[in-house]
Amino acid sequence: MSIALQLLKDPKDPQQGAVPRRNREKAKETFLPENEPMESFKVLPGAAQRGILVADADPVVLKAFEIKLKAEGFAVSTTTNAASVAGIAETAKVEVIILDLHFPTGGTVEWSGFTVMQWLKRFSKLANIPVIVMTGSDSAQHRDKALTAGAVAFFHKPVKYSELLAAILQALGPVPEGPKHCSASPPSLRLGPIPALKP
Repeated sequence: MSIALQLLKDPKDPQQGAVPRRNREKAKETFLPENEPMESFKVLPGAAQRGILVADADPVVLKAFEIKLKAEGFAVSTTTNAASVAGIAETAKVEVIILDLHFPTGGTVEWSGFTVMQWLKRFSKLANIPVIVMTGSDSAQHRDKALTAGAVAFFHKPVKYSELLAAILQALGPVPEGPKHCSASPPSLRLGPIPALKP
């Protein structure tokens, strides 16, 4: 079982054990409470074919996002490793990336959300994937820098889920249509033998 599954199990599964109180509280802090009943987006056609990648250093936060987004029908990938974002985005063919700004330091490259966005721009297949940035930092400078770097939306944690979902749907755009097949050409007329004219 992955670390994320160990830390925060799906509360809808009765076969799973109790979720530690600390992790339940942390998961709740990921999203703001909704004042009004949220409009259901579960009717989104083709959601299962729309891939979303969530990158955050905290596996509990990732599991909270995964449960929410999978409930909408999206195909969700997650990672705590900023360096793996580009690789996962390519192999999973994701259409939107939800990206935290802060990751643990260390290694030859000091990875952050800004570094990830710069790295994505180096690959033609990934450069145009919409990135939604989220952070626990209350800095207006971070917001301006993220939007300047190409983020399509910016959210401060805890996130209001209805607003995040609206941003995701806007970033995804309409569901791609399948290949259009030309209608079959009308059958040709089959003319019988022309009767001989009487003299």
